[in-house]
Amino acid sequence: MVVRPWFSICLCAAAAVSISFLQADEAPKAVETVEVKLKDLVLNLPKDWETSDTVNNMRLATYVIPAAEGDKDKGELAISTFGRDGGGVAANLERWVGQFDAEGREVTIKKGKAGENTYHIADISGIYQKSSGPPILRKTSPVKGYRMLGVIYQVKGKDVYFLKLTGPDATIKAQADALRATFGAKVEGEEDYEI
Repeated sequence: MVVRPWFSICLCAAAAVSISFLQADEAPKAVETVEVKLKDLVLNLPKDWETSDTVNNMRLATYVIPAAEGDKDKGELAISTFGRDGGGVAANLERWVGQFDAEGREVTIKKGKAGENTYHIADISGIYQKSSGPPILRKTSPVKGYRMLGVIYQVKGKDVYFLKLTGPDATIKAQADALRATFGAKVEGEEDYEI
C-alpha cells in the first residue's frame, strides 16, 4: 500500500482542526455578571443568581443559586454585616463549622487577599443543620449531602461582611470559583487557616 504525502498532510491537518475545535468547546465561557453594592461591599454576581424574596432583618441580601444537574434543591447566598468585627473571625468560623454534624464533617479554611481587603473562606460539607422556621426559634432539620462556603470579608477600614453560600454539595462545589470571583478573589495565593 502506498500512502501519498499530500494525503498524510491533509489527514494531520484535519485532526489538528478537530482537536482545536474540541478544545475551544471545552474552554470555560465568560460568566455575565451584575454589580451589586451593599453598603461598602461591592460584588459582581453572576446574572443567574436571582434576588430572593427572603426577608430577614439580619441580612443585607439573599440570592438563589441555580441547582447543579442532578440536585433538586437550589443554593442560597445570604449576605450580612454586624459592624466592624462582627464577633471575630474564629467565633464565626466555629459557629459555621458547628452547623454541621461532627460525624462525617469535612472542613477546609483558607485566608486570602482580594486587592487590599482580607477574607477567610470556610468550605464545610456533611450533614447540615438547616434552619427551619424563624431564626429566633433556632429550630433546625438535618440535611445530608450539603455544603457551605462561608466567607468573612473585611473591607479595609470599613465593616466585616459575611457571605454564606449553602446548598446541595454539587451545587455549591460548582459555584466555588464564581463565589470567589464576586469579590475579586482567587484560590491561588490563599493560605491554610486554623481556628
